[in-house]
Amino acid sequence: MNILYFHQHFSTPKGSTGIRSYEMAKRLIHHGHNVTMVCGTYGGGETGLDSVFTAGRREGTVDGIRIIEFDLAYSNSDGFLKRSMTFVKFALKSIGLAFIEKYDVLFATTTPLTAGIPGIFARWLRGKPFVFEVRDLWPELPKEMGVIKNPVILALMSFLEWASYRSAHRCIGLSPGIVEGIKKRGVDERKITMVPNGCDLSIFSQPSELWRPEGVKNNDLMAIFTGTHGMANGLNAVLDTAVELRKRGREDIKLVLVGQGKLKPELEKRATEIELDNVVFHPPVNKEKLSGLMASADVGMQLLANIPAFYYGTSPNKFFDYISAGLPVINNYPGWLAGMIEQTQCGFSVQPEDPKAFADALENAADQREALAKMGTNARQLAESKFDRSLLADKWVAWVTGVNSPEVTSSEVNDEKTV
Repeated sequence: MNILYFHQHFSTPKGSTGIRSYEMAKRLIHHGHNVTMVCGTYGGGETGLDSVFTAGRREGTVDGIRIIEFDLAYSNSDGFLKRSMTFVKFALKSIGLAFIEKYDVLFATTTPLTAGIPGIFARWLRGKPFVFEVRDLWPELPKEMGVIKNPVILALMSFLEWASYRSAHRCIGLSPGIVEGIKKRGVDERKITMVPNGCDLSIFSQPSELWRPEGVKNNDLMAIFTGTHGMANGLNAVLDTAVELRKRGREDIKLVLVGQGKLKPELEKRATEIELDNVVFHPPVNKEKLSGLMASADVGMQLLANIPAFYYGTSPNKFFDYISAGLPVINNYPGWLAGMIEQTQCGFSVQPEDPKAFADALENAADQREALAKMGTNARQLAESKFDRSLLADKWVAWVTGVNSPEVTSSEVNDEKTV
């Protein structure tokens, strides 16, 4: 079967961003299918192509995946207008491919929401099977965050969301809240399944050389955050906690922020102004180097801004990386991940915007290393038993390639509800 796969922010493991689409494409190939990945140029990503762009695109095969990369650079640091224009340009170029490429199934994954546009055209104008994967609920998230306030834009986004969901023969949600959000738009639950982000156990089981950033001692408790430094991540919570730890004289606890993003300069400036020497900023690193950092770390910080839509409506890569590496997790918002952390005793869950509680958890981790080690063991067991990427990818492949087999739909939905 030939799968035309659209993911604007695609990356191989050589990049410093999520690799879900890479792993899913590899699993499709493992099962004997052919994959054409269509993407843009993403800051922090690495497609594996290095040829010169010709007429705004380049093409090649990387690890068995045929890749078509458009010369459309995107970064989380870009302004709203620039990002929007990049999304629209990618969607328009994608529509062209949806009409001329030979394929059996068109698969598209967000973000952005405009990723669904080629699928809409393929479904209604070419009669092609379309499977749509939803990683975030739009426009709910940007609306609650206050990023988009214009009612006309919100209405257009709401229509595009509805059209994408209703055009898709099948949908995939990455979290319980996303699945419920799709249902609320009138999609039959038999057409929806949940396949959360998974754990790349092989990458984190064989870490590269252990390392710690400059300024972190070997006997320090090192808590790390690895991801985008943007509005959604609420990283001022880390600086607020660092202030609280300084008041308590806990110089043995270091908070390390690894990544890039629009708010990183602002965060660095604030940390400098208030003279925080217990916060360390580090540029993003690829998966291989990340595994060495995680093997040397003590705690992973799962952080988001206090936005109710996040509670059940996200499936963050970093959480699954942490537990893959056997890292206990400190989570600072309620929802499905907080419940899982508490149930499996693989870390700490604290209330949003409470630096004292966050500092308490870090002190607990630093002072009770044996209990912390047990949490790490529980984290790895959770990764292996519930979120092994290879097992989830097999379910994902069956769902995508079985789009024209309604007889298997009901059983697969029930299987995914156990995840």
